[in-house]
Amino acid sequence: MAFSSTLEKTNNTAMITLVGELDAASAPQFKAEVERAAGADIQRLVLKMAGLDYIASAGLRVLIFAKQKMGPSVDLYVIAPQAQVLDTLQKTGFDRSCIVQETYA
Repeated sequence: MAFSSTLEKTNNTAMITLVGELDAASAPQFKAEVERAAGADIQRLVLKMAGLDYIASAGLRVLIFAKQKMGPSVDLYVIAPQAQVLDTLQKTGFDRSCIVQETYA
C-alpha cells in the first residue's frame, strides 16, 4: 500500500496522520512533515497510526528523530497503532519514549 502523511496544526498541537507502509522509500516524506511540525511552536506532536500497516527501521529512525528534534518539552503521542506496528514499537523500546493511546481528544 502506498504511504501518505498529512500534517495539521491546531493551537499548540501538531497532528500527523500516517497511512500505508512506512519504509525506506517513504521515510523522507514523514521526516519532512516532522520538520514542518518542529518549525511551529508546539507542545504536543500527535501521530495518528490507525492506518499505518507497517513500519520499517527507517520509519523508526524518523520517530527517534522526531523525539530528538522536538526536545523534552514536547509530548509525543502515538495514537491507535495497529498490533504489528505497536509490537515493533515495544520490541525496540520506543513505546517508553512516547505516550501510546487508542484515542486522542
